[in-house]
Amino acid sequence: MASNESGQTAGFRSSVFREDLFAGQVIVVSGGGTGIGKATARELARLGATVVLASRARGHLEETRDAIRAAGGQAEYVRLNLRDRDSVQALFDTVLDRYGHIDGLVNNGGGQFLKAASEIDPAGLHAVVETNLYGTLYMCQAAFTRAFKDRGGAIVNMAMDNWRGMPMAAHSAAARAGVVNLTQTLALEWAQYGVRVNAVAPGIIESSGLRNYGPTVLALLHRAARDLPPARLGTEDEVAAAIIFLLSPAAAYISGETLKIDGASSLYRLPGFAIADHTAWPSYVTTQPVTEEPIV
Repeated sequence: MASNESGQTAGFRSSVFREDLFAGQVIVVSGGGTGIGKATARELARLGATVVLASRARGHLEETRDAIRAAGGQAEYVRLNLRDRDSVQALFDTVLDRYGHIDGLVNNGGGQFLKAASEIDPAGLHAVVETNLYGTLYMCQAAFTRAFKDRGGAIVNMAMDNWRGMPMAAHSAAARAGVVNLTQTLALEWAQYGVRVNAVAPGIIESSGLRNYGPTVLALLHRAARDLPPARLGTEDEVAAAIIFLLSPAAAYISGETLKIDGASSLYRLPGFAIADHTAWPSYVTTQPVTEEPIV
Protein backbone atom coordinates (compact mmCIF):
# COMPACT_ATOMS: atom_id res chain seq x y z
CA MET A 1 0.00 0.00 0.00
CA ALA A 2 1.33 3.39 -0.96
CA SER A 3 1.96 6.14 1.60
CA ASN A 4 1.72 9.87 1.25
CA GLU A 5 4.32 12.36 2.49
CA SER A 6 2.88 12.42 5.99
CA GLY A 7 3.28 8.67 6.31
CA GLN A 8 -0.45 7.97 6.19
CA THR A 9 -1.44 5.03 4.01
CA ALA A 10 -3.24 6.23 0.90
CA GLY A 11 -7.01 5.88 1.10
CA PHE A 12 -7.10 5.29 4.88
CA ARG A 13 -7.37 7.73 7.75
CA SER A 14 -4.47 7.91 10.21
CA SER A 15 -4.03 5.27 12.90
CA VAL A 16 -2.53 5.32 16.39
CA PHE A 17 -0.59 2.19 15.43
CA ARG A 18 2.64 1.91 13.48
CA GLU A 19 2.25 1.68 9.72
CA ASP A 20 2.71 -1.85 8.31
CA LEU A 21 2.48 -3.35 11.81
CA PHE A 22 0.83 -6.45 10.34
CA ALA A 23 2.47 -6.44 6.91
CA GLY A 24 2.66 -9.96 5.47
CA GLN A 25 0.16 -11.37 7.95
CA VAL A 26 -3.14 -13.06 7.19
CA ILE A 27 -5.83 -12.49 9.80
CA VAL A 28 -9.33 -13.98 9.86
CA VAL A 29 -12.14 -11.82 11.27
CA SER A 30 -15.49 -13.49 11.84
CA GLY A 31 -18.45 -11.14 11.72
CA GLY A 32 -16.17 -8.89 9.72
CA GLY A 33 -18.83 -7.36 7.52
CA THR A 34 -20.43 -5.06 10.09
CA GLY A 35 -19.93 -3.25 13.38
CA ILE A 36 -16.90 -4.00 15.52
CA GLY A 37 -15.73 -6.70 13.12
CA LYS A 38 -15.79 -4.27 10.22
CA ALA A 39 -13.91 -1.62 12.20
CA THR A 40 -11.30 -4.22 13.20
CA ALA A 41 -10.90 -5.50 9.65
CA ARG A 42 -10.52 -1.98 8.31
CA GLU A 43 -7.84 -1.18 10.90
CA LEU A 44 -5.94 -4.40 10.24
CA ALA A 45 -5.93 -3.73 6.51
CA ARG A 46 -4.79 -0.17 7.17
CA LEU A 47 -1.83 -1.68 9.04
CA GLY A 48 -0.84 -3.98 6.20
CA ALA A 49 -2.62 -7.24 6.96
CA THR A 50 -4.47 -9.33 4.42
CA VAL A 51 -7.89 -9.63 6.05
CA VAL A 52 -10.25 -12.54 5.49
CA LEU A 53 -13.81 -11.56 6.40
CA ALA A 54 -16.16 -14.36 7.39
CA SER A 55 -19.90 -14.41 8.09
CA ARG A 56 -23.18 -15.51 6.55
CA ALA A 57 -24.23 -12.14 5.10
CA ARG A 58 -22.74 -11.96 1.62
CA GLY A 59 -23.90 -8.39 1.02
CA HIS A 60 -22.13 -6.99 4.08
CA LEU A 61 -19.02 -9.03 3.32
CA GLU A 62 -18.83 -7.74 -0.24
CA GLU A 63 -19.42 -4.15 0.84
CA THR A 64 -16.66 -4.25 3.47
CA ARG A 65 -14.23 -6.07 1.19
CA ASP A 66 -14.79 -3.57 -1.59
CA ALA A 67 -14.39 -0.59 0.78
CA ILE A 68 -11.10 -1.94 2.10
CA ARG A 69 -9.80 -2.57 -1.39
CA ALA A 70 -10.88 0.87 -2.56
CA ALA A 71 -8.84 2.36 0.29
CA GLY A 72 -5.77 0.41 -0.81
CA GLY A 73 -6.00 -2.56 1.56
CA GLN A 74 -6.11 -6.28 0.95
CA ALA A 75 -9.27 -8.20 1.82
CA GLU A 76 -11.16 -11.33 0.83
CA TYR A 77 -14.27 -12.96 2.21
CA VAL A 78 -15.53 -16.48 2.82
CA ARG A 79 -19.10 -17.40 3.73
CA LEU A 80 -19.34 -18.95 7.19
CA ASN A 81 -21.92 -20.56 9.48
CA LEU A 82 -20.45 -20.48 12.99
CA ARG A 83 -22.90 -23.13 14.20
CA ASP A 84 -21.65 -25.64 11.62
CA ARG A 85 -18.27 -27.18 12.48
CA ASP A 86 -17.76 -28.34 8.91
CA SER A 87 -18.31 -24.79 7.64
CA VAL A 88 -15.73 -23.50 10.11
CA GLN A 89 -13.16 -26.09 9.08
CA ALA A 90 -13.81 -25.36 5.41
CA LEU A 91 -13.12 -21.67 6.05
CA PHE A 92 -9.63 -22.37 7.34
CA ASP A 93 -8.91 -24.88 4.58
CA THR A 94 -9.88 -22.26 2.01
CA VAL A 95 -7.70 -19.57 3.58
CA LEU A 96 -4.70 -21.89 3.89
CA ASP A 97 -5.08 -23.09 0.30
CA ARG A 98 -5.10 -19.47 -0.86
CA TYR A 99 -2.39 -17.93 1.34
CA GLY A 100 -0.44 -20.81 2.89
CA HIS A 101 -0.56 -19.42 6.43
CA ILE A 102 -2.78 -17.71 9.00
CA ASP A 103 -1.32 -15.47 11.68
CA GLY A 104 -4.27 -14.20 13.69
CA LEU A 105 -7.94 -14.83 14.42
CA VAL A 106 -10.58 -12.42 15.68
CA ASN A 107 -13.67 -14.26 16.91
CA ASN A 108 -16.08 -11.36 16.63
CA GLY A 109 -19.01 -13.24 15.08
CA GLY A 110 -22.04 -13.87 17.26
CA GLY A 111 -25.46 -12.58 18.10
CA GLN A 112 -28.33 -12.40 20.53
CA PHE A 113 -31.80 -11.02 20.99
CA LEU A 114 -33.51 -9.36 23.93
CA LYS A 115 -35.91 -11.51 25.94
CA ALA A 116 -36.63 -12.18 29.62
CA ALA A 117 -34.91 -15.32 30.89
CA SER A 118 -38.25 -16.92 31.75
CA GLU A 119 -39.37 -16.58 28.13
CA ILE A 120 -36.32 -17.88 26.26
CA ASP A 121 -37.35 -21.04 24.41
CA PRO A 122 -35.03 -23.96 23.58
CA ALA A 123 -34.61 -22.94 19.95
CA GLY A 124 -33.53 -19.41 20.86
CA LEU A 125 -31.24 -20.67 23.61
CA HIS A 126 -29.56 -23.16 21.31
CA ALA A 127 -29.12 -20.60 18.54
CA VAL A 128 -27.39 -18.07 20.79
CA VAL A 129 -25.24 -20.51 22.75
CA GLU A 130 -24.23 -22.45 19.64
CA THR A 131 -23.27 -19.24 17.82
CA ASN A 132 -21.48 -17.42 20.63
CA LEU A 133 -19.86 -20.28 22.56
CA TYR A 134 -19.75 -23.33 20.29
CA GLY A 135 -18.84 -21.17 17.32
CA THR A 136 -15.96 -19.59 19.21
CA LEU A 137 -14.65 -23.02 20.20
CA TYR A 138 -15.00 -24.35 16.64
CA MET A 139 -13.06 -21.38 15.28
CA CYS A 140 -10.30 -21.72 17.88
CA GLN A 141 -10.01 -25.46 17.27
CA ALA A 142 -9.75 -25.08 13.51
CA ALA A 143 -7.24 -22.23 13.75
CA PHE A 144 -5.07 -24.23 16.13
CA THR A 145 -5.09 -27.61 14.40
CA ARG A 146 -4.75 -26.24 10.86
CA ALA A 147 -2.48 -23.24 11.33
CA PHE A 148 -1.25 -22.27 14.79
CA LYS A 149 -0.01 -25.57 16.23
CA ASP A 150 3.03 -25.55 13.96
CA ARG A 151 3.89 -21.83 13.84
CA GLY A 152 2.07 -20.04 16.65
CA GLY A 153 -0.52 -17.30 16.39
CA ALA A 154 -2.80 -14.92 18.25
CA ILE A 155 -6.52 -15.26 18.97
CA VAL A 156 -8.87 -12.60 20.31
CA ASN A 157 -12.32 -13.75 21.39
CA MET A 158 -15.42 -11.65 22.04
CA ALA A 159 -16.94 -11.55 25.52
CA MET A 160 -19.27 -8.93 27.00
CA ASP A 161 -19.80 -6.70 30.03
CA ASN A 162 -21.83 -9.28 31.99
CA TRP A 163 -20.01 -9.10 35.32
CA ARG A 164 -23.13 -8.00 37.19
CA GLY A 165 -25.57 -10.10 35.20
CA MET A 166 -27.27 -9.17 31.94
CA PRO A 167 -31.06 -8.85 32.26
CA MET A 168 -32.91 -9.58 29.00
CA ALA A 169 -29.87 -11.44 27.62
CA ALA A 170 -29.32 -14.38 29.96
CA HIS A 171 -28.57 -16.73 27.06
CA SER A 172 -25.84 -14.53 25.61
CA ALA A 173 -24.39 -13.58 29.01
CA ALA A 174 -24.04 -17.26 29.93
CA ALA A 175 -22.44 -18.08 26.58
CA ARG A 176 -19.99 -15.19 26.80
CA ALA A 177 -19.08 -16.18 30.36
CA GLY A 178 -18.17 -19.53 28.85
CA VAL A 179 -16.01 -17.73 26.30
CA VAL A 180 -14.04 -16.06 29.13
CA ASN A 181 -13.22 -19.41 30.73
CA LEU A 182 -12.55 -20.97 27.33
CA THR A 183 -10.06 -18.18 26.67
CA GLN A 184 -8.25 -18.91 29.94
CA THR A 185 -8.19 -22.65 29.31
CA LEU A 186 -6.91 -22.44 25.75
CA ALA A 187 -4.22 -19.95 26.82
CA LEU A 188 -2.83 -22.66 29.10
CA GLU A 189 -3.27 -25.64 26.79
CA TRP A 190 -1.71 -23.92 23.79
CA ALA A 191 1.03 -21.89 25.47
CA GLN A 192 3.67 -24.49 24.52
CA TYR A 193 2.81 -23.92 20.85
CA GLY A 194 3.31 -20.16 20.94
CA VAL A 195 -0.40 -19.42 20.72
CA ARG A 196 -1.75 -16.49 22.72
CA VAL A 197 -5.49 -16.43 23.45
CA ASN A 198 -7.19 -13.35 24.86
CA ALA A 199 -10.63 -11.78 24.85
CA VAL A 200 -12.22 -8.36 24.89
CA ALA A 201 -15.36 -7.48 26.84
CA PRO A 202 -17.00 -4.36 25.42
CA GLY A 203 -19.45 -2.34 27.45
CA ILE A 204 -22.24 -0.46 25.69
CA ILE A 205 -20.80 0.40 22.29
CA GLU A 206 -22.35 2.75 19.75
CA SER A 207 -22.27 0.05 17.10
CA SER A 208 -24.37 -0.63 14.03
CA GLY A 209 -25.62 -3.73 15.86
CA LEU A 210 -27.62 -1.53 18.24
CA ARG A 211 -30.01 -0.78 15.40
CA ASN A 212 -31.27 -4.36 15.63
CA TYR A 213 -32.91 -3.53 18.96
CA GLY A 214 -35.08 -0.72 17.63
CA PRO A 215 -35.49 2.99 18.47
CA THR A 216 -36.87 2.46 21.98
CA VAL A 217 -33.80 0.58 23.15
CA LEU A 218 -31.50 3.03 21.36
CA ALA A 219 -33.12 5.97 23.14
CA LEU A 220 -32.78 4.16 26.48
CA LEU A 221 -29.07 3.54 25.88
CA HIS A 222 -28.52 7.16 24.91
CA ARG A 223 -30.04 8.27 28.20
CA ALA A 224 -28.16 5.60 30.18
CA ALA A 225 -24.87 6.79 28.69
CA ARG A 226 -25.11 9.98 30.73
CA ASP A 227 -24.78 7.91 33.91
CA LEU A 228 -21.65 6.02 32.79
CA PRO A 229 -18.27 7.25 34.11
CA PRO A 230 -17.18 8.49 30.64
CA ALA A 231 -20.63 10.09 30.12
CA ARG A 232 -20.85 8.53 26.67
CA LEU A 233 -21.01 5.20 24.87
CA GLY A 234 -17.93 3.49 23.50
CA THR A 235 -17.09 3.45 19.80
CA GLU A 236 -16.46 0.57 17.44
CA ASP A 237 -12.97 1.91 16.79
CA GLU A 238 -12.12 1.86 20.49
CA VAL A 239 -12.94 -1.85 20.66
CA ALA A 240 -11.05 -2.45 17.42
CA ALA A 241 -7.99 -0.68 18.83
CA ALA A 242 -7.98 -2.99 21.86
CA ILE A 243 -8.24 -6.02 19.59
CA ILE A 244 -5.37 -4.72 17.47
CA PHE A 245 -3.23 -4.30 20.59
CA LEU A 246 -3.88 -7.87 21.72
CA LEU A 247 -2.95 -9.19 18.27
CA SER A 248 0.22 -7.10 18.16
CA PRO A 249 3.75 -7.84 19.40
CA ALA A 250 3.16 -5.32 22.20
CA ALA A 251 0.96 -7.96 23.85
CA ALA A 252 3.56 -10.71 23.51
CA TYR A 253 3.42 -11.49 27.26
CA ILE A 254 -0.36 -11.30 27.57
CA SER A 255 -2.49 -14.43 27.30
CA GLY A 256 -5.60 -15.74 29.01
CA GLU A 257 -6.83 -12.22 29.76
CA THR A 258 -10.17 -10.57 29.14
CA LEU A 259 -9.76 -6.84 28.55
CA LYS A 260 -12.75 -4.76 29.62
CA ILE A 261 -13.55 -1.88 27.27
CA ASP A 262 -16.24 -0.16 29.26
CA GLY A 263 -14.85 3.11 30.61
CA ALA A 264 -14.93 1.73 34.18
CA SER A 265 -18.69 1.19 33.87
CA SER A 266 -18.46 -2.30 35.36
CA LEU A 267 -16.96 -0.76 38.51
CA TYR A 268 -19.56 1.95 38.90
CA ARG A 269 -22.37 1.81 41.46
CA LEU A 270 -25.32 4.12 42.07
CA PRO A 271 -26.21 5.28 44.65
CA GLY A 272 -23.09 5.81 46.72
CA PHE A 273 -20.72 7.60 44.37
CA ALA A 274 -21.80 10.26 41.92
CA ILE A 275 -19.70 11.34 38.96
CA ALA A 276 -20.28 14.94 37.91
CA ASP A 277 -21.54 15.73 34.43
CA HIS A 278 -18.61 16.18 32.09
CA THR A 279 -17.32 15.94 28.54
CA ALA A 280 -13.75 15.02 29.48
CA TRP A 281 -13.47 11.73 27.55
CA PRO A 282 -12.98 12.37 23.82
CA SER A 283 -13.86 9.46 21.54
CA TYR A 284 -11.41 7.59 19.37
CA VAL A 285 -13.07 7.17 15.99
CA THR A 286 -11.76 6.80 12.46
CA THR A 287 -15.17 6.94 10.77
CA GLN A 288 -18.39 8.87 11.20
CA PRO A 289 -20.52 8.00 14.27
CA VAL A 290 -22.97 5.14 13.84
CA THR A 291 -26.00 7.03 15.12
CA GLU A 292 -26.97 10.56 14.22
CA GLU A 293 -28.04 11.56 17.71
CA PRO A 294 -25.01 12.71 19.75
CA ILE A 295 -24.44 11.46 23.26
CA VAL A 296 -24.58 14.55 25.45
